[in-house]
Amino acid sequence: MLREAKRRQTRLDLIIAALRLVDASGADRVTVDEIAAAAGVSQRTFFNYFATKEDALVGDPLEGCTDLRALLLAAPPDQPLLDALLDALAPVLQQIDDDRELWLLRMRVIQHNPQLLPLLIAAAATAEQQFAEAVAERGALPPDHPFPAVVAAATNGAVRVAVIRWAAGDDPRPLEQHVREAFGMLAGGLVLPHIPRNA
Repeated sequence: MLREAKRRQTRLDLIIAALRLVDASGADRVTVDEIAAAAGVSQRTFFNYFATKEDALVGDPLEGCTDLRALLLAAPPDQPLLDALLDALAPVLQQIDDDRELWLLRMRVIQHNPQLLPLLIAAAATAEQQFAEAVAERGALPPDHPFPAVVAAATNGAVRVAVIRWAAGDDPRPLEQHVREAFGMLAGGLVLPHIPRNA
C-alpha cells in the first residue's frame, strides 16, 4: 500500500514538473531530462511512468485514486442512472476542486500547446468507452446497444461544460454543483430554460 502511494506521488510529481516547465517555456522547449530533474528523479524513472513528454502533460493526476466503474456498479439498482453517475464521480470532482490550481495549470498548458489535443481526445475517448461499458454492465445491456454510448457521450459533454464554467471562475460554486446543474438539464429532457427578459 505504501509502495503504491509512493508510485502515485512520483507520477504526480512528474506531471506537475512537466506542466510547470511547459507553462513557462512551451512544450517544444522542455526536455524529458529537465522534467525528471525538476521532479527529483532520473530520466529512467520518468520512462517507467510515461512513454513521452506529451504523455506526462496529458497524464491524469487522478489515476488510481478511485474506480468509477466499481462505484457505479455498487450503486443501488433502483437509483436513477444520472444520480448514480454523479455519486460515482463525486470523489473525482472533489479532488479536482481540491487541486484547482493544478487543473487550471493543466488546462492552460493544453490550450497554449494545441499539439497536445490529439492525445487529450484519445484519452477522453478511452475513458468514455470504459464508462459506457460500465453503464451497459449496470443495465445488463448487450455491448452493441446504443444506450450506454449515448449516456457516456452526453454525460462526458455535460462534465466538460461544467469544468469549463468552473475554471472560468465567474461562478464560485464547487465543481460538483456545476456538474449537478448540467446533469439536471439532461435529466429534465433538455427543455429550453425560460429566462425572463428585462422590460
